[in-house]
Amino acid sequence: MPTFANSEGVFKTALQLMPGGVNSPVRAWGAVGLSPRVIARGEGPRVYDVDGNSYLDYVGSWGPLILGHAHPRVVAAVQEAAARGTSFGAPTPGEAELARMLVEAVPSLEMVRLVNSGTEACMSALRLARGATGRPRVIKFDGCYHGHADSFLVAAGSGVLTQAIPGSPGVPAEIAGLTLSLPYNDLEAVEKALKQYPGEVAAIFVEPVAGNMGVVPPAPGFLEGLRRFCDNEGCLLVFDEVITGFRVAWGGAQSLYGIKPDLTCLGKIMGGGLPVGAYGGRRDLMGQMAPSGPVYQAGTLSGNPVAVAAGLATLEALQEPGIYESLEEKGAWLARELAAAAARQGVLVSVNRVGSMLTVFCTEGPISCLKEAKGSDLSRFQTFFQEMLAAGLYLAPSQFEAWFVSTAHQQGDLEYTVAAAERVWARTSGR
Repeated sequence: MPTFANSEGVFKTALQLMPGGVNSPVRAWGAVGLSPRVIARGEGPRVYDVDGNSYLDYVGSWGPLILGHAHPRVVAAVQEAAARGTSFGAPTPGEAELARMLVEAVPSLEMVRLVNSGTEACMSALRLARGATGRPRVIKFDGCYHGHADSFLVAAGSGVLTQAIPGSPGVPAEIAGLTLSLPYNDLEAVEKALKQYPGEVAAIFVEPVAGNMGVVPPAPGFLEGLRRFCDNEGCLLVFDEVITGFRVAWGGAQSLYGIKPDLTCLGKIMGGGLPVGAYGGRRDLMGQMAPSGPVYQAGTLSGNPVAVAAGLATLEALQEPGIYESLEEKGAWLARELAAAAARQGVLVSVNRVGSMLTVFCTEGPISCLKEAKGSDLSRFQTFFQEMLAAGLYLAPSQFEAWFVSTAHQQGDLEYTVAAAERVWARTSGR
């Protein structure tokens, strides 16, 4: 196996072998004017690149590493599972145990189906929604990202937003035309769309806390309004909790806000850093999935024993007393102190937070939708990112992504982060 001395060497080679040198677009760091750091390993709250640099990490593999990197409990579970065999394409005890844990934890789940990613969970939930209702259209919200399935690449967030791609070639206009993308937190727009297409909308998909245009919480009454509209119109409410599930609360955002969707999509944390996802909901709906019903979805690696073992170990650890209270305290402290540090330096920022996920928007707030998020000063964010990286802070290389705090982050780590940010703002506030 070839050995590379530094990140530049790895990336230079990768550019010849992979589109943009990466296997997921936002990793290319195009929005921050740098070549990506190539990570060699992680431990606790830190990652280490192939150049030998250490960084305090707030990406956490884009959210799933709520326990930090290489948590001993997760590593041991993965090693033990791999030693028994990495894949069988057959039922295993672990997948039934993980399903039981999900059903007990998440209020809306009566049955679940394990898949391999959040994207797969969302595309499968959409197929089920269309199959169950016999309706073609779907409503989503501007800046919300539900994976790269054709129906969702309309006004999407995450890498699509970071790369300033309005949609994607390769998505037929006929499919894109069935997706109605509306402003987040705007119930009036939802009501108008449902009236325009009566009896045609299969589902409303929503991130109950948006995390792919930066963190944007739901406005008071927004989720309740969506639930009411779906009940009145006979369409399904689908919560994409790929990011928020087991992140903002043990039962996800639906537990935090007390709203029960018809279907829920999960990923990230429930896999402990390995590729896994799930979708589930009411028993009558899930009973329409093959082989019980006519709606087809399958996957050789669904319920993979190694990924399931990582997920079980993670979720078991998250049930220890005080975990979520501690994460809430850390997230609240970090958001409050970052905002205070910016204010002391006369820098306009808006810090949005729910639980242990937050975003520092380089603009004066409030931020409640994609239009407001896109008012951020991207040049100022680029400078902030570069300066924070030089100070040993590894942040998401996009204004439109979240910071994630883990149980591995200690108070000293948070204090260092705030002090570094204030130094950066003090030096660059005149730029």
